[in-house]
Amino acid sequence: MNLNIGIIGTNFISSDFCEAAASVPEAELYAVYSRKQETGDGFAKKHGIPRVYTDYNAFLDSGLNAVYVASPNFVHCEQTLKALRRGKHVLCEKVMAVNETQVQSMINCARENGLILLEAMRPDFDPAYDLIEQTLPRLGRLSRATFEFCQYSSRYDRFLSGETVNAFNPELCNAAVMDIGVYCIHSLVRLFGMPEQIKAFSTKLSNGFEGSGTVLMQYDGMTAEAIYSKTAVSVTPSVIQGEKGSLLIDYVSRPETLELRLRKGSRDPLSGGSTEMLPYTPADNNMIYEIREFIRLIKNKEVNHKYLQYSLDTIRIIDEVRRQNGIVFPGANEK
Repeated sequence: MNLNIGIIGTNFISSDFCEAAASVPEAELYAVYSRKQETGDGFAKKHGIPRVYTDYNAFLDSGLNAVYVASPNFVHCEQTLKALRRGKHVLCEKVMAVNETQVQSMINCARENGLILLEAMRPDFDPAYDLIEQTLPRLGRLSRATFEFCQYSSRYDRFLSGETVNAFNPELCNAAVMDIGVYCIHSLVRLFGMPEQIKAFSTKLSNGFEGSGTVLMQYDGMTAEAIYSKTAVSVTPSVIQGEKGSLLIDYVSRPETLELRLRKGSRDPLSGGSTEMLPYTPADNNMIYEIREFIRLIKNKEVNHKYLQYSLDTIRIIDEVRRQNGIVFPGANEK
């Protein structure tokens, strides 16, 4: 089965997607949609895409059977719903939409039309997370998980100089929790489910944009923590702690090394009181895994797949983070 994929958006993440798709034989980069012809032409030339559209309806009617949505957050829902109603499968960049109501409407639409809707949350599909899950029993009873993703934005200096940049514009439904924190929150949900309690803290920039934050999530017998920032750089790995030891993850969004540290006397059947690097070879671009899974779900017609619940629970947590910290998107339609 060849999947004719239409690309919505011409930013760096779309380029990463195209490079990953080029390594998947069943994925064909069929068309690109851009608001500006010149931008679309340049992107299409760079990635060998034969068709460029500036009209969204014409784009959907071009012969594609799936779309990859990498537009600004505030149009994810509208573009996805229109694509689903036209019979197209949708792989939508994180965050899937602005709030729970929108995400639920997208899920309902996909189910009603028998189509695959999948959030392009790359950790979900990276084999590293399967290995993490398999290793958790070696840690014994878990007590704490701290997932950290702090990345100094390449556009932050421009913001500090007084320039209005999309990456720090709350009117586009951006916030650090939507752009960066979602990786931590979603990965914790994937591993441990929906927490019982949530307590969140945010710091804001001069224009009201949330620049960084911390989310505490209470589980039965365990506390999880999501630490994120667009204005600083992480210097410590993420960690999952248990009675027998800890598991260290270097990068939440694209793990490269997984380090198991077992305390002395832990009586682990495989290793005791030692440090062990788990056998894992990362992909150059781990978006390849989400593309493969998207195609697999389509082949098997798995409309009601497990990832939908991860996405729904994640946006519910983000909604609560926003509520507790007054993170609003001026002028945005959140219905």
